[in-house]
Amino acid sequence: MTSTPVEPQPAPVPYGTPDAPRLAVRGEAHLEVDPDIARLGITVGARGTDRHTTLDDLTRRNTTALDLVRTCSDTVRRLETGHFTLSPELTEGGHGERVHAYHGRVHITAELTDFTALGELTTRLAALELTQVDGPWWDLHPDSPAHGEARRQAVHDAVRRARAYADALGTTLTALVELADIGAENAERPAYAARSARRTALDGTDLGDGVAALALEPRRQHVHARIDARFIMAPPRL
Repeated sequence: MTSTPVEPQPAPVPYGTPDAPRLAVRGEAHLEVDPDIARLGITVGARGTDRHTTLDDLTRRNTTALDLVRTCSDTVRRLETGHFTLSPELTEGGHGERVHAYHGRVHITAELTDFTALGELTTRLAALELTQVDGPWWDLHPDSPAHGEARRQAVHDAVRRARAYADALGTTLTALVELADIGAENAERPAYAARSARRTALDGTDLGDGVAALALEPRRQHVHARIDARFIMAPPRL
């Protein structure tokens, strides 16, 4: 049995032809929007000369921090424990394995979607024993419609640019032949990022004992979208 030879196909013309000139443009969108996620990094620590006492202190403080975050359960999108460490500190300049103290740490990450109680929560966490609070880091929910809005504006920008070039040649666009995220053909991350949401000003609410809640103002996020587009034009009269 003999196989039928396959006729070689002509290679695509990268720059079009005189009868079907191709036009390549880049579309971009730049937006500035508000975040809808606030992320806090919480590190709970304990230190002591006895291993079991240090571990008990760390466990108690970790539970206190988690319970405090859970009081905002309606607004907490995610609550995760990163990693836990309990390490001995050897006596400086001593001989052998004589332990001077024990250090324990637990790292927690909390994500909130409502910023109303964020200032109060941050202040109360910072007031706990040997507790470090980092953040907030502002972000966007992955399903936010801002992603689609950024892409849509980038596509419209590409079409406007292509029409302007075609108009300068006295012709018109006839077909779209390719549309791609920057770097998509190299399996890279799509070249867009979006942030969207609401803005809630946080005042200095009195928490008692003369302590006021931190007034935190959400940081606006920059949205960028870029695409490559290629069109076919009607032959211009040059």
